[in-house]
Amino acid sequence: MPGGAGIVQALADEETVDFIRRQGAGAQFVTSVCVGAFLLGAAGFLKGRRATTHWAYVDLLSFVGARHEKARIVRDGNVFTSGGVSAGIDFALSIVAEIAGPDVARAIQLGIEYDPAPPFDAGHPDKASEAAVALMAHRNKTAHAGLRQAVETLGYAY
Repeated sequence: MPGGAGIVQALADEETVDFIRRQGAGAQFVTSVCVGAFLLGAAGFLKGRRATTHWAYVDLLSFVGARHEKARIVRDGNVFTSGGVSAGIDFALSIVAEIAGPDVARAIQLGIEYDPAPPFDAGHPDKASEAAVALMAHRNKTAHAGLRQAVETLGYAY
């Protein structure tokens, strides 16, 4: 499941949640990136499992039955969850390694020239300045409130 805009609306769409539930029931892997984890949770795939999501929303994982694990990628059985956008690349390479082997994953990494060298060491609140964390928390405030209302209102709390 992808994350990003539209998650709150998708959570309110029972047909979408049912589709995820049906498709995931027979899937080899059930996966999400970023706040897509909440769709997996709404479909029942995170109940009692360890999971992660974008750092600004980890406090909401318990509303869908998950236990937050602080990591970029979390695997619990056949369920994989990952943090935000850049963690999604790491997650994708992990899934490729699982399905096709590490050599194929390494070749894809080379093909997309994925050799991260960020100009700042601020990719997680543990490393970022207080000012950067405050700015991003403020930026995500409305989205966080909307997602919280969605998971509370729809009754997915376990």
